[in-house]
Amino acid sequence: MKRELTFTLVAIFCFLSLAKAQRHEVGIQMGMSNLVGDIGSTNYVLQKPVGNISDYGLPFYAGIMYRMNFNPYQTIRLNVGYNNIQFNDSYAKENYRRARKLSGTNSVVSADLVFEYNFLPVNEEQVSMISPYIFGGVSGFYMNTVKAHLNVNTYGTQVVYSNDKAFTLGIPFGVGLKYKFNYNWALSGEFTFRPTFSDQVDYSMLKDSDITVKSLLPTGDTAAAVQAFKDQRNVGNLNSKDWINSATIILSYSFGRPPCYCK
Repeated sequence: MKRELTFTLVAIFCFLSLAKAQRHEVGIQMGMSNLVGDIGSTNYVLQKPVGNISDYGLPFYAGIMYRMNFNPYQTIRLNVGYNNIQFNDSYAKENYRRARKLSGTNSVVSADLVFEYNFLPVNEEQVSMISPYIFGGVSGFYMNTVKAHLNVNTYGTQVVYSNDKAFTLGIPFGVGLKYKFNYNWALSGEFTFRPTFSDQVDYSMLKDSDITVKSLLPTGDTAAAVQAFKDQRNVGNLNSKDWINSATIILSYSFGRPPCYCK
Protein backbone atom coordinates (compact mmCIF):
# COMPACT_ATOMS: atom_id res chain seq x y z
CA MET A 1 0.00 0.00 0.00
CA LYS A 2 2.82 2.39 0.89
CA ARG A 3 4.61 1.57 -2.36
CA GLU A 4 1.43 2.22 -4.40
CA LEU A 5 0.92 5.57 -2.62
CA THR A 6 4.51 6.58 -3.34
CA PHE A 7 4.13 5.65 -7.01
CA THR A 8 0.89 7.64 -7.26
CA LEU A 9 2.47 10.73 -5.71
CA VAL A 10 5.46 10.49 -8.06
CA ALA A 11 3.14 10.12 -11.06
CA ILE A 12 1.11 13.18 -10.00
CA PHE A 13 4.28 15.21 -9.48
CA CYS A 14 5.57 14.25 -12.93
CA PHE A 15 2.25 15.17 -14.52
CA LEU A 16 2.14 18.56 -12.81
CA SER A 17 5.73 19.23 -13.81
CA LEU A 18 4.93 18.38 -17.40
CA ALA A 19 1.79 20.52 -17.38
CA LYS A 20 3.72 23.45 -15.91
CA ALA A 21 6.36 23.08 -18.59
CA GLN A 22 3.86 23.52 -21.43
CA ARG A 23 2.51 26.67 -22.97
CA HIS A 24 -1.27 26.96 -23.29
CA GLU A 25 -3.39 28.97 -25.72
CA VAL A 26 -7.07 29.82 -25.53
CA GLY A 27 -9.02 31.69 -28.14
CA ILE A 28 -12.18 32.28 -30.11
CA GLN A 29 -12.86 31.05 -33.63
CA MET A 30 -15.27 32.62 -36.11
CA GLY A 31 -16.04 32.00 -39.76
CA MET A 32 -18.29 30.35 -42.32
CA SER A 33 -19.63 26.78 -42.35
CA ASN A 34 -20.19 24.91 -45.57
CA LEU A 35 -22.06 21.67 -46.33
CA VAL A 36 -21.11 19.37 -49.19
CA GLY A 37 -23.91 16.84 -49.45
CA ASP A 38 -26.72 15.58 -51.64
CA ILE A 39 -28.73 18.82 -51.50
CA GLY A 40 -27.55 22.30 -52.39
CA SER A 41 -24.26 23.66 -53.69
CA THR A 42 -21.18 21.44 -53.87
CA ASN A 43 -18.65 24.24 -53.24
CA TYR A 44 -16.20 23.00 -50.62
CA VAL A 45 -15.62 26.36 -48.90
CA LEU A 46 -16.91 29.93 -48.77
CA GLN A 47 -20.57 29.17 -49.35
CA LYS A 48 -22.76 32.18 -50.02
CA PRO A 49 -25.82 32.76 -47.80
CA VAL A 50 -28.94 31.17 -49.27
CA GLY A 51 -32.46 32.63 -49.23
CA ASN A 52 -33.71 35.14 -46.71
CA ILE A 53 -31.65 35.60 -43.57
CA SER A 54 -34.85 35.52 -41.50
CA ASP A 55 -35.60 32.01 -42.84
CA TYR A 56 -32.11 30.49 -43.19
CA GLY A 57 -29.84 32.65 -41.03
CA LEU A 58 -26.18 32.87 -42.04
CA PRO A 59 -23.83 29.95 -42.80
CA PHE A 60 -21.52 30.63 -39.85
CA TYR A 61 -19.20 28.84 -37.44
CA ALA A 62 -18.53 30.15 -33.92
CA GLY A 63 -16.52 28.41 -31.24
CA ILE A 64 -13.76 28.34 -28.65
CA MET A 65 -10.29 26.87 -29.00
CA TYR A 66 -7.58 25.46 -26.73
CA ARG A 67 -4.01 24.66 -27.82
CA MET A 68 -1.23 22.88 -25.97
CA ASN A 69 2.13 23.56 -27.62
CA PHE A 70 4.55 20.70 -27.03
CA ASN A 71 7.44 22.34 -28.90
CA PRO A 72 7.92 25.19 -31.39
CA TYR A 73 6.40 23.08 -34.19
CA GLN A 74 3.87 20.64 -32.71
CA THR A 75 0.51 21.35 -31.08
CA ILE A 76 -2.54 19.49 -29.86
CA ARG A 77 -5.74 21.50 -30.32
CA LEU A 78 -9.34 21.16 -29.16
CA ASN A 79 -12.15 23.10 -30.83
CA VAL A 80 -15.79 23.20 -29.71
CA GLY A 81 -18.14 25.11 -31.97
CA TYR A 82 -21.60 25.69 -33.37
CA ASN A 83 -22.32 25.39 -37.10
CA ASN A 84 -25.36 26.82 -38.85
CA ILE A 85 -25.59 24.71 -42.01
CA GLN A 86 -27.54 25.80 -45.09
CA PHE A 87 -28.39 23.92 -48.28
CA ASN A 88 -30.55 24.98 -51.20
CA ASP A 89 -30.75 23.31 -54.61
CA SER A 90 -31.37 26.68 -56.28
CA TYR A 91 -27.68 27.53 -55.73
CA ALA A 92 -26.34 24.26 -57.17
CA LYS A 93 -24.48 24.01 -60.47
CA GLU A 94 -26.16 20.75 -61.46
CA ASN A 95 -29.39 21.10 -63.46
CA TYR A 96 -31.08 18.14 -61.78
CA ARG A 97 -30.57 19.71 -58.36
CA ARG A 98 -31.94 23.08 -59.42
CA ALA A 99 -35.00 21.35 -60.87
CA ARG A 100 -35.51 19.38 -57.64
CA LYS A 101 -35.74 22.55 -55.47
CA LEU A 102 -34.96 20.99 -52.09
CA SER A 103 -33.59 23.14 -49.26
CA GLY A 104 -33.14 23.36 -45.50
CA THR A 105 -30.89 24.14 -42.55
CA ASN A 106 -29.26 22.20 -39.75
CA SER A 107 -27.72 23.16 -36.42
CA VAL A 108 -24.58 21.15 -35.68
CA VAL A 109 -22.44 21.22 -32.53
CA SER A 110 -18.94 20.01 -33.35
CA ALA A 111 -15.86 19.09 -31.33
CA ASP A 112 -12.49 18.65 -33.08
CA LEU A 113 -9.36 17.14 -31.55
CA VAL A 114 -6.48 17.66 -33.97
CA PHE A 115 -2.70 17.56 -34.18
CA GLU A 116 -1.09 20.67 -35.69
CA TYR A 117 2.32 20.86 -37.31
CA ASN A 118 3.84 24.30 -37.92
CA PHE A 119 6.50 24.51 -40.62
CA LEU A 120 8.34 27.27 -38.72
CA PRO A 121 8.99 27.56 -34.95
CA VAL A 122 6.10 29.94 -34.36
CA ASN A 123 5.61 28.69 -30.78
CA GLU A 124 9.14 29.70 -29.77
CA GLU A 125 9.74 32.69 -27.49
CA GLN A 126 9.88 35.68 -29.81
CA VAL A 127 7.99 38.92 -30.37
CA SER A 128 6.45 37.84 -33.66
CA MET A 129 6.59 35.16 -36.33
CA ILE A 130 4.40 33.75 -39.09
CA SER A 131 4.12 30.11 -40.16
CA PRO A 132 1.89 27.91 -42.31
CA TYR A 133 0.59 24.75 -40.66
CA ILE A 134 -1.31 21.57 -41.41
CA PHE A 135 -3.53 19.55 -39.11
CA GLY A 136 -5.66 16.42 -38.84
CA GLY A 137 -7.55 14.45 -36.21
CA VAL A 138 -11.03 13.31 -35.23
CA SER A 139 -14.39 15.11 -34.86
CA GLY A 140 -17.70 14.49 -33.16
CA PHE A 141 -20.98 16.04 -34.36
CA TYR A 142 -24.33 16.42 -32.60
CA MET A 143 -26.96 17.43 -35.14
CA ASN A 144 -30.64 17.59 -35.98
CA THR A 145 -32.26 14.68 -37.83
CA VAL A 146 -35.81 13.65 -38.74
CA LYS A 147 -37.88 10.52 -38.21
CA ALA A 148 -40.77 9.37 -40.38
CA HIS A 149 -43.92 7.73 -39.01
CA LEU A 150 -45.85 5.82 -41.68
CA ASN A 151 -49.51 4.84 -41.57
CA VAL A 152 -50.03 2.28 -44.33
CA ASN A 153 -53.57 1.36 -45.36
CA THR A 154 -55.61 0.51 -48.41
CA TYR A 155 -55.91 4.20 -49.30
CA GLY A 156 -52.13 4.75 -49.46
CA THR A 157 -49.33 5.79 -47.12
CA GLN A 158 -49.65 8.78 -44.82
CA VAL A 159 -46.38 10.23 -43.48
CA VAL A 160 -45.80 12.34 -40.36
CA TYR A 161 -42.29 13.67 -39.61
CA SER A 162 -40.81 14.47 -36.21
CA ASN A 163 -37.54 16.06 -35.14
CA ASP A 164 -34.75 14.11 -33.50
CA LYS A 165 -31.03 14.33 -32.67
CA ALA A 166 -28.11 12.19 -33.83
CA PHE A 167 -24.38 11.86 -33.20
CA THR A 168 -21.75 11.03 -35.78
CA LEU A 169 -17.99 11.16 -36.21
CA GLY A 170 -15.71 12.75 -38.80
CA ILE A 171 -12.08 13.03 -39.88
CA PRO A 172 -11.06 16.73 -39.92
CA PHE A 173 -8.00 17.96 -41.77
CA GLY A 174 -6.84 21.24 -43.22
CA VAL A 175 -4.30 23.98 -43.69
CA GLY A 176 -3.76 27.32 -42.00
CA LEU A 177 -1.49 30.28 -41.42
CA LYS A 178 -0.56 31.42 -37.89
CA TYR A 179 0.79 34.88 -37.10
CA LYS A 180 2.19 35.41 -33.61
CA PHE A 181 2.53 38.99 -32.38
CA ASN A 182 3.30 40.88 -29.18
CA TYR A 183 4.74 37.72 -27.57
CA ASN A 184 1.45 36.24 -26.36
CA TRP A 185 -1.12 36.91 -29.09
CA ALA A 186 -1.72 34.95 -32.29
CA LEU A 187 -4.03 35.31 -35.27
CA SER A 188 -4.69 32.22 -37.39
CA GLY A 189 -6.67 31.71 -40.56
CA GLU A 190 -7.53 28.23 -41.78
CA PHE A 191 -9.61 26.01 -44.03
CA THR A 192 -11.03 22.91 -42.32
CA PHE A 193 -12.50 19.95 -44.19
CA ARG A 194 -14.60 17.45 -42.23
CA PRO A 195 -15.79 14.34 -44.06
CA THR A 196 -18.38 12.79 -41.74
CA PHE A 197 -19.63 9.24 -41.31
CA SER A 198 -23.21 10.36 -41.92
CA ASP A 199 -25.41 10.98 -44.96
CA GLN A 200 -28.10 12.74 -42.91
CA VAL A 201 -26.76 16.25 -42.32
CA ASP A 202 -29.00 17.51 -45.14
CA TYR A 203 -31.86 15.09 -44.25
CA SER A 204 -31.48 13.48 -47.69
CA MET A 205 -31.51 9.92 -46.35
CA LEU A 206 -33.56 8.04 -43.79
CA LYS A 207 -32.25 4.82 -42.26
CA ASP A 208 -34.53 1.93 -41.39
CA SER A 209 -34.22 2.86 -37.71
CA ASP A 210 -35.61 6.32 -38.54
CA ILE A 211 -38.88 4.89 -39.87
CA THR A 212 -41.75 3.55 -37.77
CA VAL A 213 -44.67 1.81 -39.45
CA LYS A 214 -48.30 1.28 -38.48
CA SER A 215 -50.14 -0.99 -40.88
CA LEU A 216 -53.08 -3.40 -41.12
CA LEU A 217 -51.98 -4.72 -44.50
CA PRO A 218 -50.23 -8.06 -45.06
CA THR A 219 -46.50 -8.11 -44.36
CA GLY A 220 -45.51 -8.23 -48.02
CA ASP A 221 -47.71 -5.26 -48.97
CA THR A 222 -46.44 -3.27 -45.99
CA ALA A 223 -42.80 -3.93 -46.90
CA ALA A 224 -43.48 -2.87 -50.50
CA ALA A 225 -45.13 0.37 -49.32
CA VAL A 226 -42.20 1.17 -47.01
CA GLN A 227 -39.69 0.48 -49.78
CA ALA A 228 -41.63 2.70 -52.19
CA PHE A 229 -41.57 5.50 -49.61
CA LYS A 230 -37.80 5.15 -49.12
CA ASP A 231 -37.15 5.11 -52.88
CA GLN A 232 -39.11 8.34 -53.29
CA ARG A 233 -37.87 10.01 -50.11
CA ASN A 234 -34.12 9.31 -50.20
CA VAL A 235 -32.16 11.37 -52.73
CA GLY A 236 -28.58 11.61 -53.93
CA ASN A 237 -25.73 9.13 -53.73
CA LEU A 238 -26.40 6.90 -50.73
CA ASN A 239 -22.77 5.70 -50.74
CA SER A 240 -21.34 9.22 -50.41
CA LYS A 241 -21.21 10.84 -46.96
CA ASP A 242 -21.70 14.53 -46.13
CA TRP A 243 -18.85 16.96 -45.47
CA ILE A 244 -19.02 19.86 -42.99
CA ASN A 245 -16.29 22.35 -43.92
CA SER A 246 -15.37 25.79 -42.61
CA ALA A 247 -13.21 28.82 -43.33
CA THR A 248 -12.36 30.52 -40.03
CA ILE A 249 -10.16 33.01 -38.19
CA ILE A 250 -8.78 32.28 -34.70
CA LEU A 251 -7.67 34.92 -32.20
CA SER A 252 -5.76 33.32 -29.33
CA TYR A 253 -3.79 34.29 -26.24
CA SER A 254 -0.98 32.17 -24.79
CA PHE A 255 -0.20 31.95 -21.10
CA GLY A 256 1.65 29.87 -18.54
CA ARG A 257 5.29 29.02 -18.23
CA PRO A 258 7.05 28.75 -21.63
CA PRO A 259 7.59 25.13 -22.63
CA CYS A 260 10.97 23.56 -22.02
CA TYR A 261 12.14 22.81 -25.55
CA CYS A 262 15.10 20.73 -24.47
CA LYS A 263 17.09 18.80 -27.04
